[in-house]
Amino acid sequence: MEKQKRTTIYDIAKKLNLNASSVSRALSGNSNVSETTKALILKTAKELNYRQNSMASNLRKGENQTIGIVVPRINQNFFANAIAGIEEVTYQKGYNLIICQSNESAEREIKCIDTLINQHVSCIILSTSADFEDNSHLKSLAEHDIKLIQFDRVDETLDTYKVLSGNEEAAFEAVSHLIEQGYKRIALLEGPQNLSIFRERKAGYLAALKKNGFPVIKELIRENAWTRELGAIATENLLALPEPPDAIFASTSDFAALGVLDVAQSKGINVPQQLGICGFSNEDFTEITQPSITTIDQFSKEIGKSIANLYFQKIKKGTVADLIKVVNIKPKLVVRNSTLKNG
Repeated sequence: MEKQKRTTIYDIAKKLNLNASSVSRALSGNSNVSETTKALILKTAKELNYRQNSMASNLRKGENQTIGIVVPRINQNFFANAIAGIEEVTYQKGYNLIICQSNESAEREIKCIDTLINQHVSCIILSTSADFEDNSHLKSLAEHDIKLIQFDRVDETLDTYKVLSGNEEAAFEAVSHLIEQGYKRIALLEGPQNLSIFRERKAGYLAALKKNGFPVIKELIRENAWTRELGAIATENLLALPEPPDAIFASTSDFAALGVLDVAQSKGINVPQQLGICGFSNEDFTEITQPSITTIDQFSKEIGKSIANLYFQKIKKGTVADLIKVVNIKPKLVVRNSTLKNG
């Protein structure tokens, strides 16, 4: 079946023997076109199944009601909920979203940004990839008059609005909880230290140990264990130590915590009596594992709403000279069975 050619204003103009400019004015509701002519144009547009090119229309008006989002992974609860929060606000404002996934690759992130620039989006909302280093692709956005809002994983050197979680505070609370439950050797699964969120979570872990008089044991800290598979590998190594940990704080993600649980169950280790497990992000599955997993709820949907509201209430209105450009959403420790050693 031959694909039907998309109807343009020139097709409507040709059929009615009118100027394309008259058709364009009528379709945009311009009062300079008589009601009779406008009615005829609208009727013909419907008959020809004409659909307005909203991007071209917005560009002619000097604005594009489209916002781009770039996240590391769409299939993680945190990012999915953040996107849902953004969409809830943008839908009410009549804006469209273009969602891109960097898949933790700086190279793909740059390509995502280039694509969004070519789509003439009005704003880009970004959470950086794991191997993010150079920010030149972000600095170039100003040349295209595209606003930037960063969230969760951010480049602190860029003067943009940022929406963050209290990562250090949350990690401190999680480790303090483990200590209160009687755990003595608490291991840390940490993420890439080039990202501020993982540096902050490590700082919270170290602060909680220090406050409670616990030594920092380097062999209990495992780098870049942030997927289920990497969490499992790190756990195998930790449990093979002459003095293995009795609790593991997967500060990277709940997926890493799930990897910890996999290994513990395969070895017949009782959770939480012999090994406490705490994750981060409150993924849906943490409620239904056996035992359920203690984690940290970052209120990601609220983060998404805050991001969108920043754009419409601050940036779009031109109040970007605000001194306070960082919004913090306070996270919450969600205690479940995987750390309740004392019942």
